[in-house]
Amino acid sequence: MKMNQTFMPDFKNEEELKAFQLKGLKWTVNHAYKGSPEYKAKLDNAGTAPDDIKTLEDLVKLPFTTAHDLRKGYPFPLCSVPFEKVVRIHSSSGTTGKRKNLCYTQNDIDNWMNFFARAYEMAGVTPEDRVQIAVGYGVWTAGVGFQLACEKLGAMALPVGPGNVDMQCQFLEDLQSTVLCCTASMGLLMAEEVHRRGLTDKISLKKIIYGSERSSVSMRKKISELLGGAELFDITGLTELYGPGTGIECPDHDCIHYWADYYILEILDPETLQPVPQGEWGEMVVTSLCKEAVPLIRYRTRDITRIIPGPCTCGSIMPRHSRIKGRTDDMFKFRAVNIYPSTIDVVLSEIPGIGSEYQIHLSRDDSERGVMRLVVEFEENADKTRKDALTREVIRRVKKKILVTPDVEIVDYGTLPRSERKSKRVFDTRIQDSIV
Repeated sequence: MKMNQTFMPDFKNEEELKAFQLKGLKWTVNHAYKGSPEYKAKLDNAGTAPDDIKTLEDLVKLPFTTAHDLRKGYPFPLCSVPFEKVVRIHSSSGTTGKRKNLCYTQNDIDNWMNFFARAYEMAGVTPEDRVQIAVGYGVWTAGVGFQLACEKLGAMALPVGPGNVDMQCQFLEDLQSTVLCCTASMGLLMAEEVHRRGLTDKISLKKIIYGSERSSVSMRKKISELLGGAELFDITGLTELYGPGTGIECPDHDCIHYWADYYILEILDPETLQPVPQGEWGEMVVTSLCKEAVPLIRYRTRDITRIIPGPCTCGSIMPRHSRIKGRTDDMFKFRAVNIYPSTIDVVLSEIPGIGSEYQIHLSRDDSERGVMRLVVEFEENADKTRKDALTREVIRRVKKKILVTPDVEIVDYGTLPRSERKSKRVFDTRIQDSIV
């Protein structure tokens, strides 16, 4: 039998954790100031020197860093170490412009492996598990992150990669994988395939660790049920902050524990950039504490979440934030109302008879009036004679929640496309011509 080890921190109380954070904050600011001309200029422009950081409250003296800073510095933005210390490059998608390339030192890789292994450990993964990794490899942080941490933990890694449903099902059955790592969309796709092929009783899947996109309550419930009661764990992360594994649900499933010994998390109003009251929603802003190649100073993630106050019932000292509600840049405005897709997620998940898959179509009618059409699926085996009543119920609940009346179309279960990657939810055709 393989020997277990722990990757959990040994802080005895919050004071010890904060002392550790202050030490890391001072190091990060000093390291960035000395190592990166861009950071030095930003700090000088803000009138802040490394010696000005004396308490954690001095964090507010520091300037913000944004995705624009990373793209502007392409191909090696904000690099704060000599190139001979860089052992790897990862890159995020370039859907909104140039890719965001991130450099890593060996120490960065080691730290990432350790806290990602901690995420596996918090989810109850042990060296006895067989972990099927169904996420992207290559320049993305996902595949290699899941794999290296799995091996660090001592579990068996099965690096299948995304897609290839036939191979995924074969591995689940033949190799008796106990953990599946994937996006939420891939999790639903696999759950439906396992169910369709009659494999539920032939596999040994116990846990689903998923990330990269939001999921509704009904979607999580559906995945678990179709996979014979598998337990789902939402894992967080972003390329700029190492990659996936920066936080995860605990077995009590009371939101996300994040690794406050590796980064400081602020929740700010995205408009004013001022702190919001504890427990209120805002933009997640992160500052790394030991990241060498590309330290982050008050990096605006654009993710919308909130701090969960108080200790968790699981007993971990690591603080918590809510599951990601949305992003400041995927919010859409309809008839002067700011709407996040995750709000639609929640409404639909609470309606019996409605499935977890949906699409939001935004368009204009002949009079140029905006139209929002929701296309939603019946729940599997739902009573289709209730279609009219369900349609009215969806309209009523959505209108009550977001103050907008949608057109609603309910389609058969399995009609909307499934994807092993992120599912596209919002289709906006209101502007067809050039905006200039």
